[in-house]
Amino acid sequence: MLDHYFKTPLLERLRSSRVGAYIDGFAGKLRDEGYSPPTSRAHLYSAIHLGGFVQLQGKRVEYLDEETLAEFGQHVTHCQCPGPGGGKHASRGARRFFDYLRSLGILRVDTANETQGRWPPVVESFRRWLKQHCGASESTLRLYSHGVVQLVRTLGEDPNHYDAQALRAFVLERARHSGMGATKALIQALRSFLRYLATEGKCSAALRQAIPSVAGWRLATLPRYLSSAELERTIDACDPNTPQGARNRAVLLLLARLGLRAGDVAALRPSDFDWRNATLTVSGKTRWEARLPLPQEVGDAVLQYLQLRPEFDYDQLFVRTRAPLRRLSASGVSSVARRAMRRAGVSLPSLGAHALRRTAATHMLRQGVPLEAIKTLLRHRSVDMTATYAKVDLGLLRQVAQPWPEVLRCS
Repeated sequence: MLDHYFKTPLLERLRSSRVGAYIDGFAGKLRDEGYSPPTSRAHLYSAIHLGGFVQLQGKRVEYLDEETLAEFGQHVTHCQCPGPGGGKHASRGARRFFDYLRSLGILRVDTANETQGRWPPVVESFRRWLKQHCGASESTLRLYSHGVVQLVRTLGEDPNHYDAQALRAFVLERARHSGMGATKALIQALRSFLRYLATEGKCSAALRQAIPSVAGWRLATLPRYLSSAELERTIDACDPNTPQGARNRAVLLLLARLGLRAGDVAALRPSDFDWRNATLTVSGKTRWEARLPLPQEVGDAVLQYLQLRPEFDYDQLFVRTRAPLRRLSASGVSSVARRAMRRAGVSLPSLGAHALRRTAATHMLRQGVPLEAIKTLLRHRSVDMTATYAKVDLGLLRQVAQPWPEVLRCS
């Protein structure tokens, strides 16, 4: 694969370098991920530069670790090493090569422990408990870990030092600097963490009661959603004749017409579409599969995207249109929606995929669809949850609302 980028005289020198045993495979990886030839050559030179740097330190490439990679990043900012592979972008190529070596499993560093080192030991144990006993998804693990890490950094890792006063003070302090949604998520994470500590015998079960509740009523405000004109402008902001525009338009229609979550869209595969019966199988955060009707407009947009979709070895439907080619994540789906709404001039407190999910629910309600049917499409367990997305048809209320009767003064 290396001969795709370099000619014969240089090939021998590259393959005899410190990283020569892995350089052909790395070149193939770069090509599969959609990197252009100039960028691929720059990354290959960076990998060779990294190999020379490791050799000067008296190490083998197999013992490359994060610390050495960081040192290399500092080295390339001022090095005067002969040959290409330097400059401000060398660290990026070195990182790609490091990730490639790690994916091969040849690094002697215990990468599992390295990954676990991201979290304090008590948080890592909590994450394992959540996954094993509660079946928590990766998104839940990230959300809960973030809140618990804040607590551990403030009160320490020893649960024996936790008391009701310190826990309440921590929550109230965070609530002053956070919105309603973030505060509720923090409270939920902390209560789950304290339940875990109680099951492990590290604190009293009653300590959970020390976490205060936050006053917030789901039906107290109206949902923020896009008007019909704003929604159409958002969808029309995508050019269906380009790979990126076709992808974005299909993503927006799945969000706006079917009310899918960002994670639902990111997890879709071509095999989830039953074209003969015009249905779509979705496995949401509850991990229960649901079969939804596939509108003609949505199906046409997906087919248009499949015709322009970059070649991709994996089974995910939506992928990045720029290197490195990989599946579009849930945050990437939300970014697609956010950028499209900004181009369309939409002004909402919160832009993203969830705004389109609320829009889908509200528009269905205004068209006379019963809440129970909306609940089925959104895959909610309770109709009360659906009511927070589509609470009221204001236009219909204006038609039936009666004037407030005048109150006569007492004589």
